[in-house]
Amino acid sequence: MILVSACLLGLRCCYNGCDNMDQSVLDMREKYILIPACPEQLGGLQTPRPPSFFIKGDGSQTIEGIDNLINDQNENVSSQFRNGAEETLKICQLFNIKTAILKEKSPSCGTHQIYLKEKLTKGIGVTATILKSNDIRVMSENDIRRPDERKN
Repeated sequence: MILVSACLLGLRCCYNGCDNMDQSVLDMREKYILIPACPEQLGGLQTPRPPSFFIKGDGSQTIEGIDNLINDQNENVSSQFRNGAEETLKICQLFNIKTAILKEKSPSCGTHQIYLKEKLTKGIGVTATILKSNDIRVMSENDIRRPDERKN
């Protein structure tokens, strides 16, 4: 079993009400049981919702209790992101999931990149942080593609 960001499987849970369906990820269902999860919805945020970004640090600081995530309406959403990360971890623990494929660039799921003050930068999302700290292998949709298929 692999936990997957629900948007990558075609579920319309992105902040803007769309999905980020990724055929490479979807094709994995032939070999694996894919468990969808949207940490932002699990944390109590609605869809659609205002886009969110870090104002300092990344998900590592959010998990430590620092309120460093706001949406574009200047509302602090750090607690919802923490709650969603904790609920996602519970799903992994419930099903003994040891691998997760998460949506790159997301404040929850980014594994290599996140938005810091609306600028794309190196960093890790809140859910990716909590999963990694609990010995769950996290990777992005780009990590499962051949180099010539990867999106920027």
